Amino acid sequence: MVLPAIRQPLTWRQAVFNFNAWKSRAHGTTVVPSLPKIVYGSKSGTVIKQGLGRQAFGLCRNEAAAVTPVHTASVFSRRYYCAESGGVRVRFAPSPTGFLHLGGLRTALYNYIFAKKHGGSFILRLEDTDQSRLVPGAAERIEDMLEWAGIPPDESPRKGGLFSAYQQSQRLGLYQEAAQTLVANGAAYHCFCSPQRLELLKKEALRNRQTPRYDNRCRHLSPGQVEEKLGQKQPHVLRFRLEEGVEPFQDMVYGWNRHEVATVEGDPVIIKADGFPTYHLANVVDDHHMQISHVLRGTEWLISTSKHLLMYRAFGWEAPTFAHLPLLLNRDGSKLSKRQGDIFIEHFALAGYLPEALLDIITNCGSGFTENRIGRTLDELIAEFDMTKITTHSALLDLEKLPEFNRIHLLRRISDADQRQALVKDLQVLIEREYKEQLTEKDVLRTEYIERALQLRKGHITCLQDLVSPAYSYLWVRPSVPRDQLLKVSPEVDTISKLVLELVENSVLTTEKLSAELKGLQKKTKGTKYGAVMKVIRLALSGQQQGPSVAEMIVSLGPREVSERLQRVLST
Repeated sequence: MVLPAIRQPLTWRQAVFNFNAWKSRAHGTTVVPSLPKIVYGSKSGTVIKQGLGRQAFGLCRNEAAAVTPVHTASVFSRRYYCAESGGVRVRFAPSPTGFLHLGGLRTALYNYIFAKKHGGSFILRLEDTDQSRLVPGAAERIEDMLEWAGIPPDESPRKGGLFSAYQQSQRLGLYQEAAQTLVANGAAYHCFCSPQRLELLKKEALRNRQTPRYDNRCRHLSPGQVEEKLGQKQPHVLRFRLEEGVEPFQDMVYGWNRHEVATVEGDPVIIKADGFPTYHLANVVDDHHMQISHVLRGTEWLISTSKHLLMYRAFGWEAPTFAHLPLLLNRDGSKLSKRQGDIFIEHFALAGYLPEALLDIITNCGSGFTENRIGRTLDELIAEFDMTKITTHSALLDLEKLPEFNRIHLLRRISDADQRQALVKDLQVLIEREYKEQLTEKDVLRTEYIERALQLRKGHITCLQDLVSPAYSYLWVRPSVPRDQLLKVSPEVDTISKLVLELVENSVLTTEKLSAELKGLQKKTKGTKYGAVMKVIRLALSGQQQGPSVAEMIVSLGPREVSERLQRVLST
């Protein structure tokens, strides 16, 4: 059955002309009026098609390769589409049935980078039509995490935009109208099959070792039978009528694809019994009405794209260009699972990881950039992004490398004056939260004091939380070291303490100068070895056996705090 076209008022970008005329023009026999150019790239050369173009003409690979373009146009890649008359608009469309995880962040990031690379818009749309699985608060938290990651949407449920609402549960009327258009056109039909019958079909297929599928029983109901059942108010859904003859489409990552879904699937539900649309209808309708130009989504949707293209054809709409991104997997090749717990973005934020470190590692393990190196900022990711570099290989994520990624980005933040001030404020909060009543000296919360500690430890710590761990507690809390413990190291505790006091009172405190002067202290004792001298000073100042160099400890604490701690040793 050939479906009659349903046409909306066409713009120049959507204009369609006869395929034969186009084919003749390709061979130089006919000249057609100039229309906004839609550009394809192919392995064998540039294919230029005007107007609706894209999937509508369904060229096979050989036909595409044979075309000789009359007009020239820039091609971003061998698998790239560009409409000169319209801007790039991409969307990230998660379902708020859970919180944002690394796989979702990666999909959002590639959409954001693609939009910003081409001066376009990045849209957040929440696909909340599965009301039974919604997680309270997930919708808000998804947008929170995108903002935290530094990739805020240009249009969203929170920000609004020209195509509000950006939450599918608030657009039900639009889907109902679209579905009824398909019913009137013969492209969709009412299905009255009960859940019990569908379950029996599924069990029978599994028993016969077949893939479960709907048998399309209700597509053969007569109009009279449909009216009768509707009059009886029988529960029903709407199904889309799959037809054979799917045109191939060119995916920006996977190249030419075609899946004859009608031969392997039953007609899919597009409106459920509760009146809510399924993903297949809602995403097509929304992408059209929101003027989405490119759909960048996970490769798990690649096989469904032909089904979606049938819907675009049934509506008479131009389809966007598709790019299916390879999966993000664990290091061992297993799938990321929400049950892992530690793949949610909030987990990393609470653990002290920086957003730029997460963005860096989830792109570093994959493809799509002119070079692959650690330590890239978001601006650098955008500048180095190249769609032709995305491969079909899954990206293997090694989270054991994340601390090193974070160390590099934290070092960069500490080295930047403005970002360092923000870190100081964050660290003040962490110190007060961790040590509370132990903070007898509020001077340790002074900006200058904390900034000095950050500068001295940059490159050594992997996240800000490291500085409130027990290893660095001496920075914020004065240690209480029994004198007997110090005397076991050297009987010259008092002598060593006085020598250090004299040193800090008369020296400009730099790590390099102190290191040199501390080496001379041993000569002023009555035989205590250099190692023991350093151990006494370290214990007296920090209460710890290990840590940064003694010179760095002294510089971090500052003359006043060093003096207070050594005076306590002398007074016991």
